[in-house]
Amino acid sequence: MSVNKVILLGYVGVEPEVKYVDKGVAVAQVRLATSDPSYTLENGTVIPERTEWHNVILWRNQAELVERYVHKGDKLYIEGKIRTRSYDDKSGIKRYVVEIYADTIELLTPKNTTAQ
Repeated sequence: MSVNKVILLGYVGVEPEVKYVDKGVAVAQVRLATSDPSYTLENGTVIPERTEWHNVILWRNQAELVERYVHKGDKLYIEGKIRTRSYDDKSGIKRYVVEIYADTIELLTPKNTTAQ
């Protein structure tokens, strides 16, 4: 048995990108930021806040939901799976991309408000 499950709670960093592919199927990409707060060790060393950026991919109805309601600064809850893909860049160097393919999305920013 194996499990590939990711849970993210974070903020949208840029306006989502939504495209329509084969036969009008919507696919959205959301850049989601999650952060660990800064803290101070007992010896006085300050550990700064650390922000991770995640590429989240959503398909069909979820992508259409993102297109209508999700904007930069909104808070989202995402459940999904990690997928890694590779490609060769213009110089012929193999590059790897880690993406989260969302199974579940919940919008946590109340309507008619702007997240900070």
